Amino acid sequence: MTANDLSRCLTPQPEGVAIALLVQPRASKNGLCGLQGDELKVRLTSPPVEGAANKLCCAYFAKLFGVAKSSVVLVRGDKSRHKQILVLGVAIDEVKTSLAQAL
Repeated sequence: MTANDLSRCLTPQPEGVAIALLVQPRASKNGLCGLQGDELKVRLTSPPVEGAANKLCCAYFAKLFGVAKSSVVLVRGDKSRHKQILVLGVAIDEVKTSLAQAL
């Protein structure tokens, strides 16, 4: 997967980078699965109960990008599999590089 492919799910923002996600809860392990449409598909082990999957999603991407958990904010999709997160304080090139390595 190329960096140009990843551009479909990334949106540069003044404060960081927004990422469109499709979340699959209750997976056997956490990980990125590639692109599905214009969203990055991510598998998470936690169930979608009481915000557990949202919390794990933010923690997973914070670790992936090497930022604090508070630097990953859920922008939309609190009760949906289709989410958007905002990673604060990172450049889009850094995000593309990290995602390409993780895939």
